[in-house]
Amino acid sequence: MRFIIQRVCEADVAVDGQVIGQIGRGLLVFVGVADSDDRQIADKMVDKLTKLRIFDDADGKTNLSIADVGGEFLIISQFTLYADCRKGNRPSFILAGKPDWANELYEYVISAIEKRGFHAEHGSFGAEMKVSLLNDGPFTILLDSDEIVK
Repeated sequence: MRFIIQRVCEADVAVDGQVIGQIGRGLLVFVGVADSDDRQIADKMVDKLTKLRIFDDADGKTNLSIADVGGEFLIISQFTLYADCRKGNRPSFILAGKPDWANELYEYVISAIEKRGFHAEHGSFGAEMKVSLLNDGPFTILLDSDEIVK
């Protein structure tokens, strides 16, 4: 499982011209799922995500978590996080999870975040989405379960 995390001042996602998810200060998280991922891996990734201290404190140090700042989440499914670009110029996506499994884990990630007491908006799995954001920093982090869950 891979998360691309962007600290944002605001973000939204639209499908067919209609905004379906919108947040203020918080984290925009792109979620990629592999077939080898499971709920145990998702739980560990969500635990790490919700505890990351990547918001500035009064001294400008990144010491605060999303809970500390009352932030929100916008969760977007993105199979392209598993793009394999080693051969040729056209990415292969064979490492990405099968759609049914990826959607199940994507939905599980959203519910796991909400069960921890956070507000989580989200996109629509498999839809053509337009994501807008005002990046704060910019501050972008990659979490990969191959590194986080050993």
